[in-house]
Amino acid sequence: MRLALRWGLMAALLLAWMQAHAVETRDPTEYFFDQSFGDFREELKTARDNGKVAILVFFEMDECPFCHRMKTTVLNRSDVQDYYKEHFLILPVDIEGDVEMVDFTGANVTQKDFAFRQNRVRATPVFQFFDLDGNPIKRARLTGATRDAEEFLWLGEYVVDGVYQQQSFSRYKREKDQSRSGN
Repeated sequence: MRLALRWGLMAALLLAWMQAHAVETRDPTEYFFDQSFGDFREELKTARDNGKVAILVFFEMDECPFCHRMKTTVLNRSDVQDYYKEHFLILPVDIEGDVEMVDFTGANVTQKDFAFRQNRVRATPVFQFFDLDGNPIKRARLTGATRDAEEFLWLGEYVVDGVYQQQSFSRYKREKDQSRSGN
């Protein structure tokens, strides 16, 4: 009887802890990505007018399992959405898309040409940050999925804090991991 009571108490405490530490999830299509009419020159103006640090372009394709994993485990988290929406204008681009768009220079291109020819995107997902003049930010590009939401938040902090000007994201992550583990 005591053992059953003890297990019941432990289960109740675990459930309470999980509920207290649960992160709200929301549809990334609605809460992470910004609506775009496909004119990235206009998006630059919008980003500047709204005090954003940069524009984040999420290069993806429909059948990409890593894109899907990012959307269902990282980009759907309210803490990630809130942080990124505060600092960035976020635009998805289908690397196989034939949809016409206007790039940052004002040229009419398809999404796939913007991805492949202009930004050399061959695998997905790719997270590329652009400055408010439409130039890719060197060292602020990540190809592939992050291991978790924390690492994706670090990527945002890396850009917001301007750390990309001094070091690579790999080194930044290593330092964050070491400080977290107390080494």
